[in-house]
Amino acid sequence: MAETKPTDYTYAVFHQPNGKFPARVAKMLGFTDKQIEVGLLTPQIGNTYSGAVPLGLAAILDVAQPGERIFVVAYGSGAGADGFDITVTDNITSYDRKAAPLVRELMANKKMIDYATYAKFRGKIRMQEGEVS
Repeated sequence: MAETKPTDYTYAVFHQPNGKFPARVAKMLGFTDKQIEVGLLTPQIGNTYSGAVPLGLAAILDVAQPGERIFVVAYGSGAGADGFDITVTDNITSYDRKAAPLVRELMANKKMIDYATYAKFRGKIRMQEGEVS
């Protein structure tokens, strides 16, 4: 057991099947909205199920500074239950964060599609020979 308290952490990321659940859990545990806002992506991109916590962590690591602590808890959606207490080291400054797009940059570069296009991509709609797609 880490024997820590919410104020020991700069950031926290929780399982996020929707936008309200992690906010409610954070509040119940004593975390602030500011601590979860960077890693809370579900309101913008939807439920990515077992990918939600790693994506939230990636968004946090895009901005985290040496010495900051991150509280990470994944549970449900195939994740089982895992908790991590991460302290960002000085090594993070040796990585070129601009070498690849940041999570928030990828999110800002989205392309919205309608349901018919989604259904076509998912194989729910099949074009007949001779039809124009």
